[in-house]
This record gives sequence, structure tokens and C-alpha cells, in this order.
Amino acid sequence: MKYKLLVIDDDKDIRIMLKDYFELMGYLVYLADSGREALEKVACRPDLILLDINMPELDGLEVCKRIRNQINVPILFLTAKIEEQDKINGFRAGGDDYILKPFSLEELSARIMAHLRREERGRERKALCSAGEFIINYNDRTVFIGEKQIVFTKTEFDIIEFLSSNKGRIFDKESIYEKLWGFDKEGDNAIITEHIRRIRKKFAKESEKEMIETVWGVGYRWIG
Repeated sequence: MKYKLLVIDDDKDIRIMLKDYFELMGYLVYLADSGREALEKVACRPDLILLDINMPELDGLEVCKRIRNQINVPILFLTAKIEEQDKINGFRAGGDDYILKPFSLEELSARIMAHLRREERGRERKALCSAGEFIINYNDRTVFIGEKQIVFTKTEFDIIEFLSSNKGRIFDKESIYEKLWGFDKEGDNAIITEHIRRIRKKFAKESEKEMIETVWGVGYRWIG
């Protein structure tokens, strides 16, 4: 199976150079010349995204935040210069790595392969979580009780994935909120309470078994 790369850069020469190089390396390469086009192209379900930070209209940081609401793959920022605060902002926006322009294609290729291998190892480690008839498929982002699929929103599944991957550990609302949306996301972490209420309601329709326990005054933990 060929890996799919999405290259987002407003510089045509860079887009063409990366497309030609990585297609020769055996990748499927998709291109976007703006943030708005990038938000449409993520429908191709890339395995990794190369994202220029300095673009007109929507810059790379904003594009990264929006992409993270649709897909969870490694995002590597391409940038001509970077300060420590820029790195912090990029990681908070959901980025995974940086590479400075001008860059070596060999180094970029090596970094891409390192991230893809890490993703593969992660999928192998936690493809499924099961307890009796209850099954979570992390790769497909599906939840089944017996043969019945329980449909969850993206945010609901993200909470289920986070808690179930850390079974028995207690997390307060702030920790869950920061894990899902980052430290600088504006909003009320009380929304976590509402999401968990909805998750429990969906579980309760199909099973009497409690999956998420409230530890009063502390937070929540997965016990399923």
C-alpha cells in the first residue's frame, strides 16, 4: 500500500519539487496551494501532511488547528525561520515536527519515514480494546457492543479513546480538555461533563455495564 502525502504550500516551485521527488519514492502526493484548499483536500485521508506556516489568508497554524478537527495524522511544518515561541505555538496547534527551508530532501524523507513508522507501531500496539462483547477499534474509530455499532461524534470518540487507552487512571476535566484541544483553546472545560453524559447515555441504551466512572471531586476514569 502506498503512503499518501498532502503537501500544502503557496510556493508552486516547492509543491512541484516535493511532488516529483516523493512520487519517485513511491508515495501518492496530493497538493494544495492555500489553507482553504487544504481543508478540502484532507478528504483524501493522507497518512502525513507537510504544511507551510507562512501562507496568505489562513496561515499554517490556523490550518493545522482546523485539520485536527477532521483527521489525526502527523503534521510537519515547513518554515523559513523559527523561534522557540513559534515552536511552542505550533505544537499547541497540533503540529508534530518542524523542518527549516531550505531543506534537504533526504532529511525530509527520513523524517517522514520516522513519523510513518511511529504511526504504524502505534496502530499495531493498540488496534483493539475489548472486554467481553464490548469492542473499540481505534483504527476504524468504531465502538461495538456485540454486533451493534454505537455511533459517537468525533469528540465523543476522542474522549473514549483517551480514557480507555489509560484504563484505571483518573483524569480531571482540565486534563481531558487540554488533551483534546490544547492549552490555548478558548472555551469552557465544563463541556467535558456534557460529552461524558452523552457517551454514558449511548452506552446505557445497549448495556448495563458502566464504562466511565466518576471519581467525585477528582475526575473520570475508564473501568470498562
